Amino acid sequence: MKNTLIGKLALLTLVLSALPAQAHHSWPVDMDTLVTVKGTVTDFMWQNPHPMMTLDVTTAAGAKEEWQVGGPAINRMEAKGWTKDTVKAGDVITGAGYQFRDGQKIIRLEKITFADGTEMALYGR
Repeated sequence: MKNTLIGKLALLTLVLSALPAQAHHSWPVDMDTLVTVKGTVTDFMWQNPHPMMTLDVTTAAGAKEEWQVGGPAINRMEAKGWTKDTVKAGDVITGAGYQFRDGQKIIRLEKITFADGTEMALYGR
């Protein structure tokens, strides 16, 4: 009886400890709609858990918006050829990815395109 209770408690502890990790790794994005934003990089934070870029974007109506765009962990980005110097403040880029479902101006990037047409992927191929 005592061993059964200890086993159940151990299993419960394991399951509960895994929940925060699962919640973190699920970007709350709308994977049905690819969003594209073009703007000037104002900041590029090369840090885990997700390197993030801040873009100043001018909408078609002329309004200014600030967007956060980011990718996977640094080691995954490095595997795709990214470094801390890939993007710098002042670069004009177009980011394509999936926006947060709640409407926040945050995108999980799939790729960026530089002003000269060079593309860099983050996920996929």
